[in-house]
Amino acid sequence: MAISDEEIKTQLIDGCDTVAKLFRKRVRDLQGKVALREKDFGIWNEYSWTDYGKQVRLCSLGLKALGLKRGDVCSVASEVCREWFFVDLGIVCAGGITNGVYPTDAPSQVEYLVNDSDTKFYFAEDEEQLDKILQVRDSTPTLKKVIIFDMEGLRKLDDAMCISFEDFLELGRKYLADHPDEWDEDIDASMPDELITLTYTSGTTGKPKGAMISHRNMVYMSRNLQEIYGIETDDDQLAFLPLAHIAGKMFYTFAAMESCSVVNIIESLETVNQDMQEVAPTIHFAVPRVWEKMYSTIVIKLKDATWFGRVAYEWAIGIGEQAANARLSGKRLSPFLRVSHAIADKAVLRNVRVLLGIDRARWLSTGAAPISPDLIRWFFALGTPMYEAYGQTECTGLVTANTPQAIRIGSVGSCCDGATVQLSDAREIMIRSPGVISGYWKQPEKTAETIRDGWLYTGDVGEIDDDGFVFIRDRMKDIIITAGGKNITPSEIENQLKFSPFISDAVVVGDKRPYLTCLVMIDHENVTKFAQDNNVPFTNYASLCHSSEVQDLIGDIIETVNKQFARVETVKKFRLIDQLLDPEDDELTPTMKLKRKVVNEKYSDMIEEMY
Repeated sequence: MAISDEEIKTQLIDGCDTVAKLFRKRVRDLQGKVALREKDFGIWNEYSWTDYGKQVRLCSLGLKALGLKRGDVCSVASEVCREWFFVDLGIVCAGGITNGVYPTDAPSQVEYLVNDSDTKFYFAEDEEQLDKILQVRDSTPTLKKVIIFDMEGLRKLDDAMCISFEDFLELGRKYLADHPDEWDEDIDASMPDELITLTYTSGTTGKPKGAMISHRNMVYMSRNLQEIYGIETDDDQLAFLPLAHIAGKMFYTFAAMESCSVVNIIESLETVNQDMQEVAPTIHFAVPRVWEKMYSTIVIKLKDATWFGRVAYEWAIGIGEQAANARLSGKRLSPFLRVSHAIADKAVLRNVRVLLGIDRARWLSTGAAPISPDLIRWFFALGTPMYEAYGQTECTGLVTANTPQAIRIGSVGSCCDGATVQLSDAREIMIRSPGVISGYWKQPEKTAETIRDGWLYTGDVGEIDDDGFVFIRDRMKDIIITAGGKNITPSEIENQLKFSPFISDAVVVGDKRPYLTCLVMIDHENVTKFAQDNNVPFTNYASLCHSSEVQDLIGDIIETVNKQFARVETVKKFRLIDQLLDPEDDELTPTMKLKRKVVNEKYSDMIEEMY
């Protein structure tokens, strides 16, 4: 079917049909404008678009010197850092494909990803990431070279397969001298349907699958984000999400390239809160767990506040909620509410926003997992709008979103321009858009299961109201049908439980059972503080979980949440997961979500006890 002139136009950004061509255009046009800032040893270092372009070109040509061919895959295992950005676009501009590896992945996971993707060149952040790939290199036959960003502790490394990032860039400089036009030629050769990245699914239902994302997919999504949010040239983002995740790559690399905004890279995951306060980003996307932690920070601090401080906060947030409700309803604030809100904001709410680093934010956005509507309302009450959006890796990011012009809290918004969302007979959400991927890397059977007749079958059960707002109820595979035949969506219950600062995650159980039970992962930091404040004796994480006081604390939270649901939807019993988990454990995805299937299998004895 022929593509119309209008459709062709929507697949361009400033006349560019690939992200490689767009990047080169930005480098030529913007030159000295700041593109990236990175904090290093407490100092924010700036990189202009000219600097960005030079580093990306050297990375491209360094790979060419090592033998990269068009369509070769390169993997990057690193926390977010400037080298990640340089290498990622260097790979793309040279005609390669970037595959992100989470730095928390275990050696066995690294082995799987390298072999499944046919990785030829591997970028390791430091000694820790290097050790993982070297452990498995004998069983990764496609691997040719490992490039190391940070050589601390590795200066005496003598390994023919390994090269430092500095030496890698030097290869690029020498190659540039002999091939001065090759970078431009490679970019000119880029085509919209060429792949630029593999983004592996989290593996909650089996082995991770590599979603194949093309230039065309990402150009559409970059335009899409601009249509949804209106990202401006002088906007500041804080880059902290992993670039192996579609959200980080979408916002920090490609949306920033489209909008010419500034990306500020954190110093480390340990300094995120401080960096957030220093940068005070004007726009900020994060997954629900980040917003839940922000909320819990304030709740915990209030417990240590003076009586007057707690009263002042409750009054101010109440006024903020009234003002937010009026604005969300399209009503004007009464003179009394306007004055009261101005006082509440100046005296209390602004201080809370400054503490959280969101005082300059024009908007906040959340997605990638379910979130409690009450949490969104809390941010609105603080005075910072939050918009929930929805999408998947398989559609290159977002397909529906709430916006300042159209918002319905509890929904994930309405359909974006160029996309269509509808429900199957089984109420499964189906997506058609230019962002939908061509399929999974080397998995035609899985591709055929997920993408049929041009529709992406998401696996999510949902509803669409008369105004076009989409409501996600749960994953199809997670719907619980009790022994009494009642259909229950566990995520709604789990979201309310996670709204507590003392609960990090929860898995509701009850399929083919007479009643619901729950496995709970506590928030280690906040529950530890609770124990210390209340003189609860404990020696380690397990003893903390088994203390009667912590059991009562979680039990009270569950009872409070139960009051919001029908009798059949209430949790009758619970158990605490008494192991401190991290992303290297089988139970957690790299984005810190519990894998329902793994949890049900691993803790089956604990579940049976509750029945």
